[in-house]
Amino acid sequence: MKWRRFNGEPIHLPIMEEVRHAIVRETGLGHRLKVCIGTDSQVKGLETEFATVIVFLREGHGGFMFIHNEKTRDVYSIKERMLVEVAKSIEIAYELCDLFTEYDVDMEVHADINTNPQFKSNLALREAMGYILGMGFAFKAKPEAFASSSCANKIVN
Repeated sequence: MKWRRFNGEPIHLPIMEEVRHAIVRETGLGHRLKVCIGTDSQVKGLETEFATVIVFLREGHGGFMFIHNEKTRDVYSIKERMLVEVAKSIEIAYELCDLFTEYDVDMEVHADINTNPQFKSNLALREAMGYILGMGFAFKAKPEAFASSSCANKIVN
């Protein structure tokens, strides 16, 4: 999986090592961290592009993020696409969760799913929430899910 920084600089280390370095560096500077992981997607012609982000929030001192993009020609219903987004977020959250526990860093998984039933994405809300909470992760949906609905959204649009 290829990851990069927001400025486009590629991350050459495995993401686990890069995240560990970031946590050690930031906590060494006295920052209290919180990590939010989210994915968004955009259908562009015959392709669907997914962007998964790991957002590091420094309490009172801004933040930064690591980004992974992926394109596919698979065709999804809106509900399927929402659940694929959640699965991509859970995959990276699961890979990194022991690291966050080791360094006492709070982590949330954000789903780009609207809590308002008038929106199409709401069709996937119950399953997404069950999937994330069932994995033992803190869950946020729109409008609190900024990692997916703002950060990842900026990458795919």
